[in-house]
Amino acid sequence: MDGGAGKGNLRIGIDTGGTFTDIVSIDASTGAMNVTKVSSTPANPAIGLVQGIHDVLAKSGSDPADVSVICHGTTVATNALLQGQIEGLGLIVTKGFRHILEIARQAVPDGYGNSYFWVKPDRLVPLHHVGEVVGRLNFKGAELEALNEESVRGTARAMRKQGLRAIGVCLMHSYANSAHERRVGEIIADEYPEAVVSLSCDVLPEYREYERAVTTLVDAFVKPYMARYLGNVSEELGPILREPPFLVMQSSGGVISAEQVVEKPITTALSGPAAGALGAAMVSRVAGFSDVVTLDAGGTSTDICLIEGGDPHITTDASVGPFPVRLPMIDIRTVGTGGGSIAWITREGNLNVGPISAGAVPGPMCYPNGGDEPTITDANLALGRLPAELIGGGIVLDAERARSGIAALAKRLGQDMSAEELAAGIIEIANWNQANMIRQMTIQRGIDPRTFALLSFGGSGPAQSPAVMDLLDMDACIVPPNPGNLSAFGLLAVDWRSDHIVTRVVQEDEIDPAAVAQIYTQLEADARETLIRDGLDPSVHRYVREADVRYVGQSMEVRVTAPAGHFTADAARQLAEAFHASHERTFGYAYRGKQKIEIVNFCLSGFGTIERPSLPKLSTDTDDAEAARKPNRQVYFDGGYRDTPVYDRVRLPAGTRIEGPSVIEEFGSTTVVFPGQYATVDAHGIIVVRRTRDEIERIQ
Repeated sequence: MDGGAGKGNLRIGIDTGGTFTDIVSIDASTGAMNVTKVSSTPANPAIGLVQGIHDVLAKSGSDPADVSVICHGTTVATNALLQGQIEGLGLIVTKGFRHILEIARQAVPDGYGNSYFWVKPDRLVPLHHVGEVVGRLNFKGAELEALNEESVRGTARAMRKQGLRAIGVCLMHSYANSAHERRVGEIIADEYPEAVVSLSCDVLPEYREYERAVTTLVDAFVKPYMARYLGNVSEELGPILREPPFLVMQSSGGVISAEQVVEKPITTALSGPAAGALGAAMVSRVAGFSDVVTLDAGGTSTDICLIEGGDPHITTDASVGPFPVRLPMIDIRTVGTGGGSIAWITREGNLNVGPISAGAVPGPMCYPNGGDEPTITDANLALGRLPAELIGGGIVLDAERARSGIAALAKRLGQDMSAEELAAGIIEIANWNQANMIRQMTIQRGIDPRTFALLSFGGSGPAQSPAVMDLLDMDACIVPPNPGNLSAFGLLAVDWRSDHIVTRVVQEDEIDPAAVAQIYTQLEADARETLIRDGLDPSVHRYVREADVRYVGQSMEVRVTAPAGHFTADAARQLAEAFHASHERTFGYAYRGKQKIEIVNFCLSGFGTIERPSLPKLSTDTDDAEAARKPNRQVYFDGGYRDTPVYDRVRLPAGTRIEGPSVIEEFGSTTVVFPGQYATVDAHGIIVVRRTRDEIERIQ
């Protein structure tokens, strides 16, 4: 790896999930890849992370000195927001704007119909923890009223007295001039040095005060969690493993050093899922599919991402739970359906599945020391679709306990049904939960899912995804090698990335090419400085310019790519045409020649490119699929048990075709090929499941 890499050849990717921590190592000199999976340690995730590193080193016959870089995807920031009590958080605003969070936005979230049925969620910061300071800038950054430093000191002292340990600062128009905010930060450091402070001019120098305030507050809130977590990781790693660079995945689809993540942790909000989407994009290209929907099903949830033309969608209109976070993120939607999702009965007496999860502790009923409520994993085991042991014998499953738990649930449900019938119902509900999220990502955007393939990964995904493919009549279901570790693999296939933005509202007939060129030059300098700070030589830098553009009178923008090179009047015309085309593609219409456009934000992403790993090809020593056969077992399909062939995936040769029903087992995951389907194996070991011609004709 160029820039910042250690002396060894081994690159390690680690994705920490709610149930398992997945680890992949790749030897840069030979291309050899090893994978492993260990139970996550929620009380201190750093313990599971370091245990996984040592396990994969043992599998590869390496030692800590061979490691050149460690790349990590983490949900620490997300979990802190979704599970932690938002306490001890303060907000400092310009005098007269104390109610930014109360006013929020006039829009009612989708699904509520109208405002009569929607109640605003609790504010991130209660009103008595919001402080006002005197001083004012206009939207161009010109000072209208000088900053009153005594008002800042008084506010800082009051917050210290209240015991507010994390403070977000969001002053009016600081995106145009950061001087007031930076001085506020200096005064807080003087008056209240123990406080953690985030300035909106650093976190999100972009207009729209509400989103800027919330994003800044979220960043301030998660800073102590991330600093504590990375400190624990450093302590657990030990002196030798602390030497190579430790990189953390960002939600935008790039890595950055742990030192810089601590300064701006909100960029990691969807860290692990982003790595999975990028790994899936790489696999889909190798498999020959450019348009896919990714389905990453883990222990607690399923993440869905749309990939068109080989690249995942990027959005700046995202949220983490109820909190709008306006930063570049891979567009990923989550549904609370994973292997550990619990089946339960509503007050109306109906069966539901998720979003409550058994997680890693206690885990599904079938796990050693598992919980007392049946989960999706228990249902799959009761139907015979899972082996008796997971992750190479690391977890021995108790099928009888799973079946008895499901039978007890059927009795409570008051239905005359067997444990197998209820287990099949649990799986069907879970499949529809995932299918409905895919429908939201496609059909509601005017995209036909039947023209897309489904790429399934995560430990629990491939056992059900071929059935989800059928529900949506999709083209195929792709299962990559080591699907349970694809997110960890994706961490090793991404570049360093640093995103920068500045708000300057300018209409198309007022564009000054020289001024725009100067803006992009400054953004590029900021990105270059960030990448150099991570030890990346400028020779591996790459820069991509973008702009947020809208028609005059619109309230929301479309982000489009801006021309590279010297910005001229012709480049401005190219940018306008790119916006018209993108608007037409997204919304079905454009106003070329009828309505002026305006640029709102100028954006630039700096990349430090790496040499990406490649998927190894299967050995050509054998073409005998029968050598991969394991003993048949009884598996429940369509209302009854069938004598079903079982295969060991690592021994399947390229070119194999397997008729359903069948089960394909491997370390970390199980793929189920349902009746009316067949699976093929390509040269890289990628499984592609499709419907048989008879099944297609039957459906039609």
